[in-house]
Amino acid sequence: MAVDYTVIVVYLAGMLAMGWWGMRRARSKSEFLVAGRRLGPAMYSGTMAAIVLGGASTIGGVGLGYRYGLSGAWMVFTIGLGLLALSVFFSARIARLKVYTVSEMLDLRYGGRAGVISGVVMWAYTLMLAVTSTIAYATIFDVLFDMNRTLAIVLGGSIVVAYSTLGGMWSITLTDMVQFVVKTVGVLLLLLPVAVVKAGGFSEMKAKLPTEYFDPLGIGGETIFTYVLIYTFGMLIGQDIWQRVFTARGDRTAKWGGTVAGTYCLVYAVAGAVIGTAAKVMYPELPSADTAFATIVKDELPVGVRGLVLAAALAAVMSTSSGALIACATVANNDIWSRLRGAVRRGTGDAHDEVRGNRVFILVMGVATIGTAIALNNVVEALTVAYNLLVAGLLVPILGGLLWKRGTAQGALASVAVGGLAVVALMAGYGILANEPVYYGLLLSLAAYVTVSLLTPATDAAVLAVWRARLAGRDTEPAAEPVPVHQ
Repeated sequence: MAVDYTVIVVYLAGMLAMGWWGMRRARSKSEFLVAGRRLGPAMYSGTMAAIVLGGASTIGGVGLGYRYGLSGAWMVFTIGLGLLALSVFFSARIARLKVYTVSEMLDLRYGGRAGVISGVVMWAYTLMLAVTSTIAYATIFDVLFDMNRTLAIVLGGSIVVAYSTLGGMWSITLTDMVQFVVKTVGVLLLLLPVAVVKAGGFSEMKAKLPTEYFDPLGIGGETIFTYVLIYTFGMLIGQDIWQRVFTARGDRTAKWGGTVAGTYCLVYAVAGAVIGTAAKVMYPELPSADTAFATIVKDELPVGVRGLVLAAALAAVMSTSSGALIACATVANNDIWSRLRGAVRRGTGDAHDEVRGNRVFILVMGVATIGTAIALNNVVEALTVAYNLLVAGLLVPILGGLLWKRGTAQGALASVAVGGLAVVALMAGYGILANEPVYYGLLLSLAAYVTVSLLTPATDAAVLAVWRARLAGRDTEPAAEPVPVHQ
């Protein structure tokens, strides 16, 4: 394992080095939080694909393939569909708004009254996303070093917190590009063909497995519908995803770069399911489907290659973890703390102070993430709660604000409150993992939004005029946050 260990150590050292390099570029709030809004198509596509394809998409995607066959691709596939929908229909408008958070968008659209409550919901979602990604380090480091769970979480989490705190979005962007390349090589170009060959090829796989393993809908229509509702719609409104859209250099980059990333996700989804199906042929009696990835890597890959593929799994986890961490810190600072203390968020104070403040919040949220990850046992339930709150609480007011001019601030607040409270109450009644809470919570959120909006005065014309101007790209960021030009 010495060669494999060397590969992993070099990879981790490289992540820290890029964090240090990114620190030199993060000189303003815009540079630190959204990489100066200057990413071109190649870098934007790579980083967007990296953040949405995390440990759940890699280790979990292979596990679903092990349990259900090719239809196990649906979870990751719906993530790709969500990214495609966001990129084609909404990303250009989102990028033109020149904001930093989803709550700022809601304030801009509804006249400054939806921020704190929507910020709390989004903060809870991003925190749980960061926590569940951090817990995944335990699985990978256990395979690598037979390491204690707590130590593995602290080690992996500390590296992500370190490079994220140092350089903000620039560090995360640079590390995500490396992670994207490592994932592509490790999973698509190495593990996928090796798994299929070791399983005897597709003909042997079909001969040894039940026919439902090759049924595209074998996982079940209700499960697929739930994946669409949670993951496809979740991609449309998550702060971690929007914050990457904000990094795009322009409308075309956001639209076409995101489309490339979404298409890549579809390919990655099928690859994970095929690897899991091959693992079922080779190891039909594994105690847990989620161990399929680690087992096939450990037993079937040669020295060196094994280290690279495990680095790919680590890359998948780190990219999602760092993206969720900076999103969580941005929401906590900009949407909650700044509002509660009555501070003016934009156009005041020097850039260094703003960078320092956001850096402190990343560090604090990082420590909280690691501590919560150590204490938490049920990852699936935590992530389900987060996505249910996000979709039921924020999907309707966000999409309503983008698509329906009659929506009002009162309607948005009612939608967030009713949807959020309803989904929590329904999870208590039906169970956290049940499908009904998000179904009914979303319907109640929609009903509250439409009803209250129609019963209250329309949004002020001046507010809508500013909103339309920003959507059209006729308004720019304040001069207090200059955007340096780099070749």
